[in-house]
Amino acid sequence: MPEQPTCTGTQGIDLIKQFEGLRLNRYLDAVGKPTIGYGHLILPHESFNRPLSESEALALLTRDLRSAELALRKLVRVAITQQQFDALMSFVFNLGAGRLHSSTLLRYLNAGQSSHAADQFLVWNKAGGKPLAGLTRRRQAERKLFLS
Repeated sequence: MPEQPTCTGTQGIDLIKQFEGLRLNRYLDAVGKPTIGYGHLILPHESFNRPLSESEALALLTRDLRSAELALRKLVRVAITQQQFDALMSFVFNLGAGRLHSSTLLRYLNAGQSSHAADQFLVWNKAGGKPLAGLTRRRQAERKLFLS
């Protein structure tokens, strides 16, 4: 297989940062999980008893991206562009590699049908069965980056 992107590029990081937002103090995410920084889920062995600095938040994001990048590289079996990798990384960062693994998006992508795969981003805009404006904007931005 041709050389694949291995790391999230600037466009992908910017997209993730834009939609995750930066919160320097602990908070509960939309499903009630403790979170900090750019959407870092706080693990049971971690404690954040003080606000983060922006550089600490960026370091956490970078660490979180590394494990997601590894998972993505294992799932994608076709050559993709950096923009496609970045769009998929935003998706995986938000929803997890497991959701991508079982998705029609990945099936289309690995079958070489990237335009059909791109349209599948738009399906993932719901929480609790209802479309959310923020998720709709994120999926549209991911699709646009994937097709660029």
